[in-house]
Amino acid sequence: MRLNEPILLTGATGYVGGRLLHALERRGQAVRCLSRRPEALVDRVGRNTTVVAGDVLDPSSLRHALAGVRTAYYLVHSMGGGNSFSSVDREGAANFAAAARASGVRRIVYLGGLGNGGGLSAHLASRQEVGEILRSSGIPTVEFRASIVIGSGSASFEIVRALVERLPLVVVPRWVETASQPIAVEDLIDYLVAALELDPAGQAVFEIGGADRVTYAGLMREYARQRGLRRRFIRVPFVGARVSRVLLSLVTPVYARIGAAMVESLRHETVVRDRAAPASFRVNPRGFREAIERALRNEDREFAETRWSDALSANEPRSWGGVAFGRRRVASRAVQVAVPAARAFAPIQQIGGSTGWYYANSFWRLRGRIDALVGGVGLRRGRRDPLTLRPGDTLDFWRVERIEPDRLLHLRAEMLMPGRLWLVFETEPGGSGTEVRQTAIFDPAGIVGAAYWYALYPIHRMVFEGMLRGIRARVTGPPSDTFAQGSTRPAQVRRAASRAGPHRGRQPRRP
Repeated sequence: MRLNEPILLTGATGYVGGRLLHALERRGQAVRCLSRRPEALVDRVGRNTTVVAGDVLDPSSLRHALAGVRTAYYLVHSMGGGNSFSSVDREGAANFAAAARASGVRRIVYLGGLGNGGGLSAHLASRQEVGEILRSSGIPTVEFRASIVIGSGSASFEIVRALVERLPLVVVPRWVETASQPIAVEDLIDYLVAALELDPAGQAVFEIGGADRVTYAGLMREYARQRGLRRRFIRVPFVGARVSRVLLSLVTPVYARIGAAMVESLRHETVVRDRAAPASFRVNPRGFREAIERALRNEDREFAETRWSDALSANEPRSWGGVAFGRRRVASRAVQVAVPAARAFAPIQQIGGSTGWYYANSFWRLRGRIDALVGGVGLRRGRRDPLTLRPGDTLDFWRVERIEPDRLLHLRAEMLMPGRLWLVFETEPGGSGTEVRQTAIFDPAGIVGAAYWYALYPIHRMVFEGMLRGIRARVTGPPSDTFAQGSTRPAQVRRAASRAGPHRGRQPRRP
């Protein structure tokens, strides 16, 4: 197909969709992304990509998005709990199929789930039903059915990593011994891109997988081998799905409903039985050992390209007050300020560096010195710019993972600690002003990490609550007020930069 002919991509904020977007952009393809929150994507796309607001549950929003589109990727699937997800999936697919037919779309590419026979889990059955709905539109539809996806940041890999890293004795229930055919995320993306070159004359369902068949227990054993971890695996056949779901919610970082969906789906064999895909595509899938090796190599990069959690709605339930959120510990709090979101977000964007952290700056300096003494980065890096941030920027001993103007700042800690820590600031307009929410998320490394969290929780609570109060004071005070704890004002920073001139003073460092 022509590179300047726009392709519609749904699910671009998800794990697979985000990687597919990057692959299409590298190909030079014009892409149009459909998103319920376009502001979350506009700063993350290339120059040949446009972002349009829309929702598959809102038929009126689809007409503009599909105008002039001949090929559309449908990568939408609900992972919600309860009994409503299948009806939501059904409604979304029917709306999209009708709008695509009315707009003259000539091909739909869809990613579903691998599974054969009767008695499929509710989630697998729903995925295959969505494919049937899209095909019934009469538009030639290419449906890929895949098993477990292995890649840095995928839900499957996060579960394997968490179970093997944290449990010296791994209990193996029956579902862990079911055969699957996992596929590396890179190979999955290759298949999705290659679908553009297929003859769009008819319908097609392709079962795709990696080079090997293996059980989930086999994946965990291989992960342990590559990490050099000695783990014992004990098979306990009487452990049912309900106990398995509880175990996953306690030990792994994924949400309970996602773990529940995976447990239900992994009760069925998910192996390739139809060999049509190798005959139709020039894709040579790698085996699960190489897929794990690549995922491990990418897991230690500054941050994964996309993550399983990227697709979660902002309206998902959260835990409050430092209780468990899966295996991760979450402390979240919010304040209401009577100003627009842009003003509420301004001090958040200017946090750190010479501005300080709005509360207990002496604590942050002490933490930085301790980190530097034990070989960490400390506070020596500061900020690239006192007023603006961009993804990848260093911010003292944090790094900016994501920033959405006037809405979200997502920081990941790079100080040395027994686990991984994120700090998230969000602003949400509502009522007569804006809600400012701050969330600290800690993913502990084993028992030492959990002990670290609980030992320092009272101090962290005091510091983070004080930080939020300082932000509120800065937001509600007059623009000329001094920041909390005697830190520098933005106006002072601007005047100092102006006096230095364009060739004087310290030059900003690149991240």
